[in-house]
Amino acid sequence: MVQPDSVAEDRRLLAYLGTAMIAGGQPVHEVEYDLKGVATALGYPLAQVGATPTGLTLGLEPGSPATFESVAGPLRLDQSAVVSEVRRGLNARRLTADEAFARLGNLRSLPHRYPRWLQDLSWSVIAVGIAMLLQPGWPNIAAAAIGGGAVMLLVRLAGRVRLAATLLPTIAAFVVGTGVFAAAQAGWLDGPLRTLLAPLAVLLPGALVVTGMSELAAGAMVAGSARLTFGTVQLLLFSLGILSATTVLGVAPELLANVRVNQLGAWGPPVGLAVICVGLCLNEGASMRLLPAIALVVAAAFGAQLAGQAASGAVLGGFLGAIAGSLGASLAAYLRPQLPRLVVFLPAFWVLVPGSLGLLSVTSIGIDPQQGVRTVVDVGAVICALALGLLFGSAMAQAAAGPLARLRAPR
Repeated sequence: MVQPDSVAEDRRLLAYLGTAMIAGGQPVHEVEYDLKGVATALGYPLAQVGATPTGLTLGLEPGSPATFESVAGPLRLDQSAVVSEVRRGLNARRLTADEAFARLGNLRSLPHRYPRWLQDLSWSVIAVGIAMLLQPGWPNIAAAAIGGGAVMLLVRLAGRVRLAATLLPTIAAFVVGTGVFAAAQAGWLDGPLRTLLAPLAVLLPGALVVTGMSELAAGAMVAGSARLTFGTVQLLLFSLGILSATTVLGVAPELLANVRVNQLGAWGPPVGLAVICVGLCLNEGASMRLLPAIALVVAAAFGAQLAGQAASGAVLGGFLGAIAGSLGASLAAYLRPQLPRLVVFLPAFWVLVPGSLGLLSVTSIGIDPQQGVRTVVDVGAVICALALGLLFGSAMAQAAAGPLARLRAPR
C-alpha cells in the first residue's frame, strides 16, 4: 500500500514536472498525455490532468485530492532539456522522486551556458540570419544587426520596468521601425518593411499562434483559444508600433510595399539557416552538441516548405514544412533518446511560423484595408496548415515508433 506522504509527494512531483513542460512551450494536450504516462510509470494509471498555458491541476485518481501548480514563466532550451531528461528518467524508473525534485527545484537557478556578452550578441546574430532569408541585401542585413541590438536592450529594460514589459511589442516595433524607415527615406536600403521584420521576429508570437491552433485541433479549446487571443493582441501591438513609426516619419506608401531584394544569391538561405541555429543556441543556452540535430531538422522543415511553396503556394508549403519538422524531431528523439524532441524541434518554428506574414497583413490593414483582408485570410489558411502539419507529423512519428523500437531491440 502506498503511504499517504508518498502519494502527496508524487502528486507534487508530477505537478512540478507538468508545469515545467508547459513552460518549455509544449502544447497542453501533449503535456497531459506525457504526464499521464509518467504517472502510470509511478503506479497511478488513473491519474487525471487538466493543463492550461498558465497552470496545471492534477489528481492521482478520481475523487482523490488534487494539486494546482502555476507556471512561473518560460524556460530556455537548456532548461527544457533538463525537463525532458527528468521525464525520461521517471518513465524508465532510473530517477527517484527525491532526485527528480532536486533537478526540477534547481531548474530556474540553472546558470546560462554562455557568457552575457554572447547572449547579448545572439540577438543580432539571429536577426542577421533571418534577414538572410527575408531580405538578403547587405544594407538590410546591417540594419537587421543594429535592430537586433536595439531589441536586446529593450528586452533588458523590460526585465526591470514593468510598464516597459507590457508595452514591449509596441516600443520595439516603433524603435526598429523608425530606424529602418528613416534609413529607407535616406536611400540607404530598399524594402524596409521586410527588413524591420528580421530583428522583430525574435519577439513575434508566431510559435504561440501555431501552438494555439494545434491545441484547438486536438480538442484543447481553452488553451488554444487563450493562446490565439494573446497572440493576436501581440500582433496588433506590434502593428501599432510600426504604424506609429510610419506616421511620425511621414513614410510614403511606396516604401511600405512588400519588396524583396536579393544580393546574396543561392548561398544566402543555407547560410542564414546556419546563422539562425547558432544564434538560437547562444540565446537559449542549448548545447552546441545539439546543433547538428537542430540544423538538420530546421533544414528539413525549410526544404519541405520551399518544395510545397513551389508546387502549390504558402499553404502547402507550411503544411509540408510542419510535417517535416515535427516528424524529423520525433524520429531523431526515437533514434537518439538523449536528444530532447522539443528542444530539437522548437528552432524550426523560426522558419515555419508565419509571424512575419501575420505582421505584414495586420500592418497592411491600416494602409490598404482591402489588401489587408485578403492577406489575413491567407495567413489564417497558413496557420491552419501549420497546425495540421504538426499534428500529422506527430501522428506519423507515433506510428513509426513501434517498428523503430522493434528494429532497435536486441535479437
